[in-house]
Amino acid sequence: MKELVELIAKYLVDNPEQVSVNQIEGERSVIIELKVAPDDMGKVIGKQGRIAKSIRALTKAAAAKEGKRVVVEIIK
Repeated sequence: MKELVELIAKYLVDNPEQVSVNQIEGERSVIIELKVAPDDMGKVIGKQGRIAKSIRALTKAAAAKEGKRVVVEIIK
């Protein structure tokens, strides 16, 4: 799932080299932290959070196949 979020984020931003994804695994859940350049924050979040919601929906679907819960956090 980390690779999925990283791939999506790199296609969205102007500075793909500054995309950083950290995955923290628990027993039944996964936390994915996405960091991008400050200028690209709006591109990852989108108008009214639509792109962020879409990223979360895609990762949730991928996690469901593995029987896990996933949380995507976009951090500064």
